[in-house]
Amino acid sequence: MTYRDVLDNRSIAVSTSESPDMPALGLRDEHLRDAMTEIARHTLALGAKLVYGGDLRGDGFSRLLFELAARYRRDTKSQNMVGVTNYLAWPVHIKQELKDLDETAADLEGTAELRLLDIDGKEIGLEERHQLPKQMPTEPEWAKGLSAMRHTMLAETDARIILGGRVDKFMGDMPGIAEEALYSLQDKQPLYILGGFGGCARDVAEAIGLLESNSTREWPGREKFGPFKGKGLKNGLSMEENKVLASTPHIDQAMVLVLRGLTKSKLGAHKGTSARH
Repeated sequence: MTYRDVLDNRSIAVSTSESPDMPALGLRDEHLRDAMTEIARHTLALGAKLVYGGDLRGDGFSRLLFELAARYRRDTKSQNMVGVTNYLAWPVHIKQELKDLDETAADLEGTAELRLLDIDGKEIGLEERHQLPKQMPTEPEWAKGLSAMRHTMLAETDARIILGGRVDKFMGDMPGIAEEALYSLQDKQPLYILGGFGGCARDVAEAIGLLESNSTREWPGREKFGPFKGKGLKNGLSMEENKVLASTPHIDQAMVLVLRGLTKSKLGAHKGTSARH
């Protein structure tokens, strides 16, 4: 069985944001963006779709993924390829200007797509969004809307890759990457932890016993990973392979392991039990 046989038409969620540990690791922000580029290049080339929950900021990872999807479509002459789906949680899009959402959706047509969700995680179209007034969400609305989006993404994706991630100045009940990783673990969705770039992904790897803790960094919800310590990740990799994946800063090595795991794991098997909102 080839990688394309496994990944064609599969949806792979990616969780990432800036890592506070890059300077201490001798890395720069460009290394994290290069890693995202390699993840996108491999998965898109093998027929998969990348799924991301972003906020459309100008220098954010959503924009990087959109550029990569457009480049892949151009380079492969694939005229019907929608390579990236960007979920917008209710608290994210409800505070944005309608014209910005309309323009972004139009610019992405044919290469990527926006999926707007209501506060309970149900999809709404742009036309329905036009009927809603712009507003500033409260903290409880942020927490509810983001968690609902992450449950929806869990139900509609086949595996998740996490790397980097900040653990402060976040919205919601816990750091976003941590919450998404926790949902994957709880639902036995294949989870690939690239901890070599530090940040929240490294913390998750430590919390479940893949790596020894150098200096435990506390953040809300970290204790929820305790029950998964020493247990398999259901991702097709051995414990030793997962330890390498959780520690290597070399994206080429990490991608070999991710693709090996995706080939061996039972993609989509968790969907029968995942919570849909």
